[in-house]
Amino acid sequence: MTRDRIEILVESIKRLLRRGATKSLQNIVRKTHAADLSIVFRELSPTGMNTLFHMIKDIDKKVVLLSELEENTFLDFVKVIAIDDLVQVFEQMPADDAAELLGWLDEGMADEILQKMKKEDSLEVEHLMSYGEDTAGSIMMPDFIALKEDTCAKDVIAALQNEFLDVEMPFYVYVIDEYGRLVGVSSLRQLVVVQPDRPLKEFMAKDIVSVKTYTDSEDVAKLVARYDYLAVPVVDNDNRLVGIVTVDDVIDIISEEATGDILKMAGVGEDYIETQTVLRGTRIRLPWLFTSFLGGIGAFFIIGGFQESLAKFTYLAAFIPVIMGMGGNIGTQSSTIVVRGLATGKINTRDLWSVVFKELTIGLILGIVYGVFIGIVAQVRFHTELLSLELAFAVGLAVLVSMTVAALVGSLVPMLFEKANIDPAVATGPFVTTSVDIVSVYCYFMIATLLLGI
Repeated sequence: MTRDRIEILVESIKRLLRRGATKSLQNIVRKTHAADLSIVFRELSPTGMNTLFHMIKDIDKKVVLLSELEENTFLDFVKVIAIDDLVQVFEQMPADDAAELLGWLDEGMADEILQKMKKEDSLEVEHLMSYGEDTAGSIMMPDFIALKEDTCAKDVIAALQNEFLDVEMPFYVYVIDEYGRLVGVSSLRQLVVVQPDRPLKEFMAKDIVSVKTYTDSEDVAKLVARYDYLAVPVVDNDNRLVGIVTVDDVIDIISEEATGDILKMAGVGEDYIETQTVLRGTRIRLPWLFTSFLGGIGAFFIIGGFQESLAKFTYLAAFIPVIMGMGGNIGTQSSTIVVRGLATGKINTRDLWSVVFKELTIGLILGIVYGVFIGIVAQVRFHTELLSLELAFAVGLAVLVSMTVAALVGSLVPMLFEKANIDPAVATGPFVTTSVDIVSVYCYFMIATLLLGI
């Protein structure tokens, strides 16, 4: 559903809730996809959420709705809903989604829900919750299709039709030996094109990409993106198949990681603003802004050191913003490209010097282009002033140096952070722009001093 239609839906539901138009609300709820209702929930009061939730008759729709809720919306919702209603939904929910939602609740409430759930359902969920946060084990689905390698194709199809009807995403048939160890995999397409009497071991793929239960979830997402898999098998230390991570979870991981990196690059932490208190938001931003503050103080002292030059050629000050701005912008661009490449696995630290050289070359070319432009502007604007040609050359050269150095810093620093096992996203934003500003101002005045003979 488009954004405009979502906005209309939200306003319509809010208006109908105020009027108490139950019948009209029920019609809208019945026709609206659960994922769209989850967006509506963000805009409603807890009471409104509760009213809308109980208008949903289909339990599967309730499952999808809760699975799609953001953390802060879900926590507001559970304040008004009865525990028994939650238990009913959690029992029908995939174990990985249930484990994630229960992980957002306080320990007491989570335990109460688990105790009221059916034993087999609660055990699955508790098993997933026992794995470390942001690991393959914590996000895997324990429901998958696994059969012995001597099972023939027609028996596999029969098993799919009879034994594995409840498997949520039957993308692949995994092949195991007598000890439950993963030995192969077959796509459903392979299964239907082979002769019915051929056993799995004759046509299964043996070159398997799998992950351990403790593998970082971001690394799992990179694997799925690299090989275009729909699911990745998760094995224990003995290579026994224990679960699968599916593409829908990978999409969530990539979205969360991208959002987290963007927020960290801006120096505002990893949480959405709506989930932060004023005190926490202030505490997170304070050290990053202090970096910018120190950079500004440094630039102040540098400019102060060239006070005589500014007194003699006041028009030098007119070009400080553009020189700092161009350097800061290209520094941010370079660092953003490198951080994204590292996050998606398309750039490796082994490529450090080739990546840095490429960005440095781009910075040099762009510096020449914009250096010429700003030099022409300086010459046209101040052609009547003394040493106007030298001024134009100094400004142009300063832009060239600023943009080249910024590209170097913006690409090199995140790569060095990655090599040191530090999140490269923290290398961008205030850190890069502040350091580039200081270097840009210093180089500008040094070049101007030399060329203008100050």
